[in-house]
Amino acid sequence: MKLSRIADILNCELRGDGNVDISGVAGIDEAQPHQLTFVANPKYIPKIKTTRAGAIILGPDAPTTPIPTLVAKDPYLTFAKAIEIFYQPPRPLPGIHPTATISDGVILGENPSIGANVFIGKNSRLGNNCVLYPNVTIYPHVEIGDDFIAHSNSVVREYCKIGHRVILQNGAVIGADGFGFAPQADGPYYKIVQSGIVVLEDDVEIGANTCVDRATVGETRIGRGTKLDNLVQIGHGSRVGEDTAMAAQAGIAGSTKVGNRVFLGGQVGAAGHLTIGDGVVAIAQTCIPKSVEPGKIISGSPAMDLNLWKKNYILMLNFPELVQTVKRLAKEVEELKKDRDQT
Repeated sequence: MKLSRIADILNCELRGDGNVDISGVAGIDEAQPHQLTFVANPKYIPKIKTTRAGAIILGPDAPTTPIPTLVAKDPYLTFAKAIEIFYQPPRPLPGIHPTATISDGVILGENPSIGANVFIGKNSRLGNNCVLYPNVTIYPHVEIGDDFIAHSNSVVREYCKIGHRVILQNGAVIGADGFGFAPQADGPYYKIVQSGIVVLEDDVEIGANTCVDRATVGETRIGRGTKLDNLVQIGHGSRVGEDTAMAAQAGIAGSTKVGNRVFLGGQVGAAGHLTIGDGVVAIAQTCIPKSVEPGKIISGSPAMDLNLWKKNYILMLNFPELVQTVKRLAKEVEELKKDRDQT
C-alpha cells in the first residue's frame, strides 16, 4: 500500500515520498525498507538515524528526517491503528459447532459463532455477534451483551452480567468463588457461600488467566473501558472504576474500591477494604496497605509518594558507605575524648 494512502487512512500529515510501498509494520530496531515504524518516546529519537524502516510515524515536535514521515499528534496511538491496516485476526465462521452444548432456555442473538465443545448453561442470554472459541464455558443464568468475544478455556460463572464489546482472553475466569472462609473454634474453616455476582461493564477486556471473583453478597464490578492484564486478581466485592488499567500479576483484595483512570503496574498489591482514588498511578511492585488520595503517584513497600521513594532509594544505595562514615566519625570522637581526658 502506498504511504500516501496510509496517511489518508490515519489522517496524518505526509512529509516526503508518498509513493513508498508499505506492506507491514514493525518496531524501530526490526523494521525493514517495506515497513512502517514509529517513535513516541523522545529517548528513542537517536534510533531514527539507524533504522532501516521505509517510513516512520513521528510527533509534530520530532526532528526532520530524510525518511518519509507521517506526522501525528499521538504517534503511539496512530501506530496502533496502523497495525489494523495490515493485520486482522481470523474470525470463526458463523454458526454453532455440532459438539457445542446449548442448554434449555438459552437465547442467542443474531450471527453467533460457537466453537467446538462450548457449553452454555440454561437460561443464559447472549447478544448479537458473540464469538465463543472452543472449550468456553458459560454457566446458567448469565447475561451477556453484543459483540462478546470469549477465547478458549475462559469461564463465566452463574448469574454474572457482562456488557457490550467485552473480551475475555484465554483462561479468564469471571465469577469464581471469592476467598471467603469463617474460622471456627474447633479449627477448620467454614466456607462462606459466595452468593453475589460479577458485573463487567461495556468495553472491558480481561487478560489471560485473570480471575474476577464473585462477591459474597452484592456484586464485584469492573467499570466501563477498564483493561486487566494477564494473571490479575480481583478480590470479591471489589469495585474498579472506568478506564482503569492493571498490569500483569497486580491484585486487589476483597472490598477494595479503585477509582477511574487508575494505573496499577505489574505486581502491585492492594490490601482489602481501602479506596484508591481517581488518577492514581502505582509503580510496579508497589504495596498499598491503606487508602490513596486521588492523583497520587506512589511506589515502594509500603507505598509512599514517588519523590519520597526516590530519595529513600538513593539513601539505600549509599547506605553501606554511610555506615562506614558513621563508624569512622564515631572512632574519631572516641579518640578526641581520650585526648581530652589525658589533658
